[in-house]
Amino acid sequence: MIPNILTIAGTDPSGGAGIQADIKAFSALGTYACSAITAVVAQNTQGVRSFVALEPSFVADQIDAVLDDVRIDAVKIGMIANAGIAEAVADRLRHHEVRTIVLDPVMVAKSGHALLDPDAVAAVRERLVPLATVITPNLPEAAVLLEREDDWSVETMQAALPALLSMGPEWVLLKGGHLTDSAESTDHLASADGVTVFPAPRIATKNDHGTGCTLSSAIAALLPQRTVPDAVAQAKAYLHGALAASDRLDVGGGHGPVHHFHALWANTADTRP
Repeated sequence: MIPNILTIAGTDPSGGAGIQADIKAFSALGTYACSAITAVVAQNTQGVRSFVALEPSFVADQIDAVLDDVRIDAVKIGMIANAGIAEAVADRLRHHEVRTIVLDPVMVAKSGHALLDPDAVAAVRERLVPLATVITPNLPEAAVLLEREDDWSVETMQAALPALLSMGPEWVLLKGGHLTDSAESTDHLASADGVTVFPAPRIATKNDHGTGCTLSSAIAALLPQRTVPDAVAQAKAYLHGALAASDRLDVGGGHGPVHHFHALWANTADTRP
């Protein structure tokens, strides 16, 4: 049976991040995509210009409309925007007894534009993190969640994992992409049973728009039929391929998107009219 996956996130009209990236990743990995929009974002490959958060009650209505009708096998949560939306999302997921949730605590765009109100951090930490099967913070996001300085090493990453787990998720995937002094990008996956380290070589490309959205949505797409460690490993392999093939795309003048359909469009250059 084909899994149905719901993304709850903001938009990206340039197609590389947010809801659009999630739907592409779900589709590329053979699952059916549903969505509930939290915010409409004016952004492109060069940055975020502005965004409008939707009313929390309307976000809740979207979630109810899907979950009242469609069997949902996993949920990915991305941009939340404010505390009211965080409360609404948590309330509806609890009401519908959703069990498989991947939370990407989106706080700042790659351009540096804030995507989460400061007063919403506590709501994300206290209401959404404990619901999550997996949370996927990068290092700046982990620093905000832990209320610590954003200065990291591999050793401090490992030391932070118990504190992140104490917030209530079943698993933490702490992403090391911001440790740019290394030739590898090393992620740490932790649960109460231990830690798995996922090293990966860095890919020399500026086309890394939407990498966090894509990884978390890939994990959500894979979780219904895999264990968490297997889903993370396969999601990382999928993202690695999407990054490696990103230069085949010509989208925008800034940080271009990854190639979500790299495995499906293998002969694109040969089939264009």
